Amino acid sequence: MARTRKIRLGMIGGGEGAFIGAVHRHAAALDGHYTLVCGAFSRDEDNNTRTGESLDLNPDRVYGSWQQMLEQEAELPADERMQAVSIVTPNHLHVPVSLAAAKAGFHVFCEKPAAGSFDEVRQLALELSSCHVLYGLAHTYLGYPMVFQAKDMVANDKLGTIRKVYVEYPQGWLSGEEEAHNKQASWRTDPALAGASGCMGDIGTHAFGLIEFVLGEKITELCGVLNTHVAGRRLDDDGAALIKTESGVTGVLVASQVCAGEENPLKIRVYGEKGGLEWQQMEPNSVIYRPVDAPYQVYRAGGGQPGLCEQAMQRCRIPGGHPEGYLEAMANLYTSFANAIREDATGTAEGVPGIEAGIRGMAFIQAMLDSSNSETKWHQVPELSQ
Repeated sequence: MARTRKIRLGMIGGGEGAFIGAVHRHAAALDGHYTLVCGAFSRDEDNNTRTGESLDLNPDRVYGSWQQMLEQEAELPADERMQAVSIVTPNHLHVPVSLAAAKAGFHVFCEKPAAGSFDEVRQLALELSSCHVLYGLAHTYLGYPMVFQAKDMVANDKLGTIRKVYVEYPQGWLSGEEEAHNKQASWRTDPALAGASGCMGDIGTHAFGLIEFVLGEKITELCGVLNTHVAGRRLDDDGAALIKTESGVTGVLVASQVCAGEENPLKIRVYGEKGGLEWQQMEPNSVIYRPVDAPYQVYRAGGGQPGLCEQAMQRCRIPGGHPEGYLEAMANLYTSFANAIREDATGTAEGVPGIEAGIRGMAFIQAMLDSSNSETKWHQVPELSQ
């Protein structure tokens, strides 16, 4: 396939009023690699129609259900049908839609978490192994250039032997009874739609994935607690864990959606024998480096900036001093996914979290549930073989 040819993308979910659907559409369009050709955006017929019209899609390719979309797209000529599908539905549909799309021969880019439970992600991983398609997971924050810079600094001994890691992710948007009038809050606090965990499934998985990505190793044990602060809420809206990694790094993970007044300040701090570093999502273009024997330094994102690793530079579009943010981070994932499609790759796209990230996220949630519901202090983070 010519590298200049755009990839034909479909979308399931993300209709009018859905925050994350628009994010995916903007991100996919940013670098010019995709053309949105079809969608099944909402079960509400009017919403679905309005969304298709607003995106200037052919009405014949705005489908009433995801099942209809996959079936009819597969019947189109190879040079017309969609090649990849973006899944931006509530969590309970991630596995059935992903599997149906993969079995129909479409590449899958799915919102996280990958599944509703650890058992469900086991089955997803098993069935994907026989499908000759790509599977990507939208861990957006792993698309930021300076997260790759932090990972490179850890891997190349800028900090020495790593000892401690702290990740915090406080939000405040669920401090009140938002589910009574907010559709996004309603499904995220409903166990039938969101899965067994609320806050930890929604944002705790981001914090967990960020630790394992930056450190380049697995969290093996945790001692966790889940809390529900708003009366009547059916899932956790807050939690924390002490953690241990396979090399002996210890640390703390905190995630909450009831920290009133907070926006989206995901932050990681890593400390080794020779220094520490810090990155935070609301100031994403900087990594602060604190060596023990020199004044602290700030590495900055942007083309031409000194000291950046190759992986960080590849994800910068414009010169330093011109901020790139959340949409650009998601776009980096979509661009890497497009490159892999054009190379006829299957499995996991380089630079894009795949099914392994999905397995690890669900393993984390399972360990948090087990630990919070038990008097036992420490719990293993399960492996797929367990």
